[in-house]
Amino acid sequence: MAECGRKALSLLEAARSRYESLQISDDVFGESGDDSSDNPFYSTSADSNSDNDTAETKNADDRRPDETGTQNNCGPPGSVSSSQAKEDGWTDVLQDIDLPCYKDTHGPTQKMPATATAMDFFQLFVPDNLLQSMVTQTNMYAKKFQERFGSDEGWTAVTLAEMKAFMGFVTSTSIHRCESVLSIWSSGFFSNRSIALKMSQARFEKILKYFHVVAFRSSHGSSQGLYKIQPFLEALQQSFGSSFRPSQTQVLHEPLIDEDPVFITTCTERELRKRKKRKFSLWVRQCTATGFICQIYVHLKEGLGVDGLDALKNKPQLHSLVAKQLCQSLAGRNSIIFTGPSITSLNLFQDFEKQDIYCCGLLSTKKSDCTGLPQPMMVNTDGPQARGQSRTMMKGNTSLINWYNKGTFRFLTNAYSPTKQGVIIKRKSGEIPCPLAVEAFAAHLSYICKYDDKYSKYFIFHKPNKTWQQVFWLTISIAINNAYILYKMSDAYHVKRYSRVQFGERLVRELLDLDDCSPTQ
Repeated sequence: MAECGRKALSLLEAARSRYESLQISDDVFGESGDDSSDNPFYSTSADSNSDNDTAETKNADDRRPDETGTQNNCGPPGSVSSSQAKEDGWTDVLQDIDLPCYKDTHGPTQKMPATATAMDFFQLFVPDNLLQSMVTQTNMYAKKFQERFGSDEGWTAVTLAEMKAFMGFVTSTSIHRCESVLSIWSSGFFSNRSIALKMSQARFEKILKYFHVVAFRSSHGSSQGLYKIQPFLEALQQSFGSSFRPSQTQVLHEPLIDEDPVFITTCTERELRKRKKRKFSLWVRQCTATGFICQIYVHLKEGLGVDGLDALKNKPQLHSLVAKQLCQSLAGRNSIIFTGPSITSLNLFQDFEKQDIYCCGLLSTKKSDCTGLPQPMMVNTDGPQARGQSRTMMKGNTSLINWYNKGTFRFLTNAYSPTKQGVIIKRKSGEIPCPLAVEAFAAHLSYICKYDDKYSKYFIFHKPNKTWQQVFWLTISIAINNAYILYKMSDAYHVKRYSRVQFGERLVRELLDLDDCSPTQ
């Protein structure tokens, strides 16, 4: 048994050495628990009881699209016959491929002092000039509103200090998880007298009533539905890019932005249906080494959207265009992008390769654009297969991989050589052989899964009705999480090692300008 334990540990160390850059995000939010031990590539113990397969940590429907018990001998729409695939250049003869080196440095672009506060990190993304613009726009909207509907005797122009306090009150819902920010002034469970005295509930409600980022549509500006926050989104995107350089490996996906799991299990069916009527979806490009979200793209499900993408009804085409939007700044950098089934496609990967952007994605016969892929690789074979068995076909530098592990998993990649082997390690059953692309996908995506799981605990719970406000507070949540990642990579973290909760509490108190800015216990 001891020998088996030593062998398993040596396998873990060998796998870890291939993904050293991922270690920075291990337990990135600072809490103790079993989150950082769920990934078998980073287990410090060879006898863990966890039996999670890293390739199966995402949605099971995405991972096992063909386990329906039926055979589709014709293959998915767009796939080509064996003879056509041969003419197109697909072959069973595998060749090693070498990618250009990634020479860019990654990490924060500026060194923050050891005395930097939570507010300092947050204001890398939301500086005073943005907040002052909100003050101006809110006052303009209040004035126009009252000119049209009558004066509001209880209203006075909001100040920068009040706007910061307003942001602090709403942000506090991400720490205490109260659905209504007004609970702060109540006498119930979520009341918080320590911050409630900073502003009266009546004043907060007045600011909430008139709050605007852009008060009026410009006569020559954008006509799309998010015009009320478009300047803010553009400034936020620019600050993300100027504050942090991502690692070579990144992922395109829709992050977890749904409701608190506790609420979902306790709400009524009617409330649940109402909650699912979110009118937008969010895609991000995220650094797999740190969890830092480098770029965001908001897609409105109704009406006009940015660049006319909302007019597209074909989902694979929409997702392909979204991917191109998110990767515009990566041309020529030799980045490696991991994608889910909805984005993975041969045409997209070939387009990216021309820009020195390389990809590795999971394929689904139901959700992916399978145009140009050989039919024999897209249908299940008869009879049982050995666990870890794989088959690969190549076209140029692109490999199509079928890998079996309690079901057929399909991958498309031009980022990893098909001749190189890796291993998926399960703590109970040992190692499972796989192509290197499968191992890399599992290792990187498992980290993003953990980030999403923890991020869902810290998004702002305030639930406005208007779509632009929902998007605004969601992006503020992303900015705070990005700020915490930069904090953990700075000298300030070594002075006071705040957890994510403590960092959030400190930020709230600094926004409220409270004298005692130490995190509450």
